[in-house]
Formats: sequence, structure tokens, C-alpha cells
Amino acid sequence: MTSRRDLLKLGALGAAATVLPATALAHSAAPVTRAARPLRILILGGTGFTGPFQVNYALARGHKVTIFNRGKRPSPEWAGEVEQLHGDRNTGDLSALKGRQWDVCIDNPTSVPFCVRDAGKVLRGNVGHYLFISSISAYADGSRPGITEDAALAPYTGKDAMAETQESLMADMENLFGPLKALSEAEALKQFGARTTIVRPTYIVGPRDQTDRFSYWPLRVAQGGEMLVPGERDDPIQIIDGRDLGEWMIRLAENGTYGAFNTAGPDYTLGMEAMLRGCQAVTGGGVDFTHVPMSFLEEHKVWLPIWVPPRDNPYAGYGQVSNARAIAAGLTFRPLATTVTDLLAWFGSLPAERQAKLNAGISREKEAELLKLWHARAAG
Repeated sequence: MTSRRDLLKLGALGAAATVLPATALAHSAAPVTRAARPLRILILGGTGFTGPFQVNYALARGHKVTIFNRGKRPSPEWAGEVEQLHGDRNTGDLSALKGRQWDVCIDNPTSVPFCVRDAGKVLRGNVGHYLFISSISAYADGSRPGITEDAALAPYTGKDAMAETQESLMADMENLFGPLKALSEAEALKQFGARTTIVRPTYIVGPRDQTDRFSYWPLRVAQGGEMLVPGERDDPIQIIDGRDLGEWMIRLAENGTYGAFNTAGPDYTLGMEAMLRGCQAVTGGGVDFTHVPMSFLEEHKVWLPIWVPPRDNPYAGYGQVSNARAIAAGLTFRPLATTVTDLLAWFGSLPAERQAKLNAGISREKEAELLKLWHARAAG
């Protein structure tokens, strides 16, 4: 069983995914053109989930890229020369950044305010544009559809936000993740002012995603047979391919676009079953979808990933966030079929033991048990 708390924890860990095969970076796309003006871009992180997509896209656009991280794992294969600086934000070691200047800084992995504060102490005045990846979890009220960027943010009720660490966050993810992201945003604005861009993604999916929150669905569809599906056919789903997110952030930097943006896709209403049929169009094979209500899943203490009940739920709006502002700022989306195809190709390149153990969803045995119980109830 995967709980909502588990899914939040997986999301927080997604930015710190382990180094993955170079095939994770490959995808079919139109040739990338050079930007009108080359930028000096500093990426904090850079080797996790979305970072490599930012790096390689920036290189293809003709920018000079520096990445800063702890150097705990090998870097992916880059499409060009990348300067690598090492330090540890958790201990305040940012000495490698001192005395340097960049046009742009992209902050990928931060979820606690003191890391933004410390980066600001070193980079303020030395960086022209600061882009921070936050989350739609930063909103105070996730229950209503159509959440815009101007909605109130989650309040922090702890003793000292600057004393919160990654360890304390992981210990109380459900209560702290949103408020600490919101306070990290506030600290970014305090440190970098009007030259700040806040990006609030929904579920980030595609190649390199180690959380398996989305991957569970195409992998399960590929297996065929009767499949347990939560909720109703048209329950709304929102996702964003990590490549669409990463590449768009580089374009935001190129255009000098500031402000806050919900980063959710696609640019049309996507229902749960339509998403699954899209997966089936890629994987082929026969599959029968059996929808069950939230009450049944709650009774059996099961939470299936990506799907969120669209009514009477504190997170009901997570599949219906307004993305109009981001689309107006140039956010584009790959077809679902491309995301699914590339995700499956990447997943198939992982070691067999990793493929055998998903980090989200339920086992086939658990699914069969639940289907049997559901059919017995329906017949009774």
C-alpha cells in the first residue's frame, strides 16, 4: 500500500534521484535552435530528475552551464562542456560559489528555507535572475478546482522555519512540505526581489522519474487483464513531463520572465480513463478497467498514485490547477504517447531488480484481492 504521505515523500526525493543511464536523456524531438543571446547559467543540483534535461537543453541552446552539488554521484552524460562545482547546502558549504557571477541561477532541489537564505547570501548581487522550483503543494487550499498563482499559500505553524532541515521535513512530510515550500518562495523573493521566478509543478513524470507515481500506470496497462482503477472515468489528471518543465525553465531564463507559474499539463482536460487509454495505445494488448470509488479504497487503506478524488477532498483541486499563465508564458507539452513511449524505454533500461520493485502503486496480488472483494460486493 502507498499512502499519500509516501507519495509526498517520493515527490520530495524525486529531485535527488540516483544517476541514471544516458538513454534516459534521449528522446525524439525537433532540432534545438541556438538562443539569440548566450547566458551563463548556474544550476543548483543538476544531476537529479529535471536537472539533466535543463543542462542538455541549455547546452543545445548555446549557453554556458555550471552545476553545483555535493558530488556524491556520477553526472549523466552531457551534450557539451559543463563546469562542476561541489559543496553542501545542508552544512552551509557554498564556498565554491563565492566571488562568481552568473546571469541565471536555477534552484532545483530546495525544500527548506535556510537553503534559499544561504544561497542568497552568496549569490545576491552576483546573479541576475533566480528561478525556484516549488510545488502546487505550496497552496493553502488544495480542495478547489482552478487554483491560480494568486491563491493564498500554506501557513507554517512550527516554531522556527529556518531551523527546519531536510531530516525534519522527511519526518513530517504531509504537514511540512507545502508550508516550507511556501516559505522557501518567500525567502527567494526576499533575497532576489523582482528578478525571481517561482515555478509550481504538479506531478513531474517521464524518463528519469524514480518515484514511479506515473510509471505505475503504463507499466500496469502493459500487463493487460482486468485492472483496478480509482474513481470515475472522467476524473481529471494533471502531469508534466520533466523535459517540458526543464526546457521551459531555460526559455523563461532566456526571456527574462519573472513571476509565479503553475506548471501543469496537458493543455486540455485529461480524464483518468483517457490517460489509461493513451497508455494502452502505446503498449497495445487487452485491458479491462474496473473503476472503484474512493470509499472502497479508503476502507482497504489503499492510495493509488497520480489520481486525486475531484470532490470532497482536501487535495481535490490538484488535478484541476489553472495553467493559463504558464501557457501564455510559452509552456508547451509533449504528446502523452511520447512521454509514455520514452518512459517505458528508459524503465526497460534499468537493472532487473529495479524493474521488479516499483516505488508506488500496488502489487498484482493485492490488486487481484481487491478486485475479488469489489465484485463480491457488487454481486451481493
